[in-house]
Amino acid sequence: MPTIAVLIPCYNEAHTIQKVIGDFKRVLPEAQIYVYDNNSTDQTASLARAAGAIVRQEPRQGKGNVVRSMFRDINADCYVMADGDDTYPAEPARELVHAVLEQQADMVIGDRLSSTYFQENKRPFHNSGNRVVRGLINHLFHSDIKDIMTGYRAFSRDFVKSFPVLSKGFEIETEMTIHAVDKNFVIREIPVSYRDRPAGSSSKLNTWRDGTKVLRTIFRLYKDYKPFAFFSVLSLILLVLSLCGLIPVLAEYFQTGLVPRFPTLIVAATLLVLAVLTFTVGVILDVMVKKDRQQFELYLNLWQAYSSSDQHPEA
Repeated sequence: MPTIAVLIPCYNEAHTIQKVIGDFKRVLPEAQIYVYDNNSTDQTASLARAAGAIVRQEPRQGKGNVVRSMFRDINADCYVMADGDDTYPAEPARELVHAVLEQQADMVIGDRLSSTYFQENKRPFHNSGNRVVRGLINHLFHSDIKDIMTGYRAFSRDFVKSFPVLSKGFEIETEMTIHAVDKNFVIREIPVSYRDRPAGSSSKLNTWRDGTKVLRTIFRLYKDYKPFAFFSVLSLILLVLSLCGLIPVLAEYFQTGLVPRFPTLIVAATLLVLAVLTFTVGVILDVMVKKDRQQFELYLNLWQAYSSSDQHPEA
């Protein structure tokens, strides 16, 4: 029988954690429920333990650090991840699990933005931020993901054990989405309802600080995953700046035979050299990224072979 793990990262969610655990136990009674407490200063850990969850501690602060530990520590055939703030209903979890176990999806996204998010969420900057992030990623990575930053997801074992977590904080959802798109994992989206936090529960997400981190993560991953496009744009900008200074100097030279503006010529020539070098860097890194994709596919094949033999030793 396939094993299911429900993963709940938590930081000061004493007000809601027992309800969240109870809801998932009711919807997925066969699942093991894990709560990773991230240095809570309230009774989150003890309340989660009393509700029947397996509680573990993550001393490094940040959701990305929690996800790294959860993915490393826990072995299952299907992983469901949800927040401990009771903003996501447990009822769609069965459908998310079905998409992983029966429809071979590697990542199933609980899509809030196509449902009730914009009506329920009371923080307007969060609404506009979600739209900006969605538009940026879909444009830069040629995808069509409707909800980039949802914390409600389900994963296959292959995805969890091959995902290199680099983020430390709330930008982890962005990193997971871009990794899945770039590595051609099977992605499905299932609309889920969203409800705002209940009274007495406060968000740990800082709109400006964490929003800036997410945007930095997008551009960092764009540089890492698509270096040719990134450095080609940078090279083009340098080339245009170079020509803006070089063309007037050359025109004057052809008219008079003199170069009276040597500083302009030197700066323009330097920018031209930088443009050529930047383009060359993009070409080299693009070859390396393609090689990395080949290595990742090989690793994934080896992991699947190992995982299959581990589950069926008689074979």
